[in-house]
Amino acid sequence: MTNREDYVSNSDWKKFLEFSKDFETPNIVINLRTVKKNYIKLKDSFPYARIYYAMKANPGEPILRMLAEEGSNFDIASRYELDQILTLKVPPDRLSYGNTIKKAVDIKYFYSKGVRMFATDSKEDLKNIAKYAPGSRVYVRILLESSVTADWPLSRKFGCHPDMAYDLLVLARDMGLTPYGISFHVGSQQRDIGQWNDAIAKTKYLFTSLEEEEDIKLTMINMGGGFPSFYVEPTNDLKEYASEITRYLHDDFGDDIPEIILEPGRSLVGDSGILTTEVVLISRKNNTALCRWVYCDAGKFNGLIETLDESIKYPIVTEKDKPSCREGEVIIAGPTCDSMDIMYETDKYRLPTDLKTGDRLYWLTTGAYTSTYASVGFNGFPPLKTYYME
Repeated sequence: MTNREDYVSNSDWKKFLEFSKDFETPNIVINLRTVKKNYIKLKDSFPYARIYYAMKANPGEPILRMLAEEGSNFDIASRYELDQILTLKVPPDRLSYGNTIKKAVDIKYFYSKGVRMFATDSKEDLKNIAKYAPGSRVYVRILLESSVTADWPLSRKFGCHPDMAYDLLVLARDMGLTPYGISFHVGSQQRDIGQWNDAIAKTKYLFTSLEEEEDIKLTMINMGGGFPSFYVEPTNDLKEYASEITRYLHDDFGDDIPEIILEPGRSLVGDSGILTTEVVLISRKNNTALCRWVYCDAGKFNGLIETLDESIKYPIVTEKDKPSCREGEVIIAGPTCDSMDIMYETDKYRLPTDLKTGDRLYWLTTGAYTSTYASVGFNGFPPLKTYYME
């Protein structure tokens, strides 16, 4: 049985139940105080770094407004995110176009709005930046091949080999751009802190080589995200990440540490959210089956896509949880007419044996990649409704 108090305090739980009692399911409630607390903790843990919140994790306007007031910068992935953040009067010098996959017309649009910092990992994209965002600062994302210890790996699609990164930064200089730095991402929900060590070592090699051979002095390392939220699988505390990563930086750069940028998403908003679903149906596949199928009114296509391959294991509690309750193994699935809409089948969860249709399941730590990581109208089911609690 999941111990709810490990994730949500009794006071916050009571406040959540009162706040959400009349909401139709499925819905998600974001605790803004938790997001603020996480932001301050990250800032205090890395006092030498600048934070660029990855909007894609949760672009809810109350979250963006609160983080902007706290002084956060923002990592932007599309012109639509750009338009949204600009409506909140965030100046463009606090924005980074961090998507390496972008149209030339969008580069031009970002430049016209005042953005001057761009990520890249390919020659064609770099040429577009030089043409449509002349003089801008560019940083090259390197490919990491050792991020399999992340629950949600981000390698292969993004980044390039360090040798290519070297060539791209030389080309950037030759085309009138400012070679600014190197970025990497060790994978989302990364539980192996040592992955940062390997990435920083590759970055140091590029810094040294470019300065000695091309007289290009890079000044920035963008270490992306990867800091964890508190799901079922255990992780180290953020202070352990900060201590080790800071040591890695000093090991490679001594006291002359470059500018450091962090792009947190999940670690800021993940544990701020509680997703409430209703049990639609409970069934067994034959008369003697021991394992029940529990179907909920939210699934992979309306909020829970990160259960794909059972990658992210959310803590789940019910209204009937108590120390004396009997539990049994279940397969948890969503409501759509798609056979892949199964959240947990291999890694069996255990839920109360007296669970009934109409009961509620509370999915904890669901503040990231849920409310917007959803289809619009598959089987007619709408995206999750999101509410914000102060």
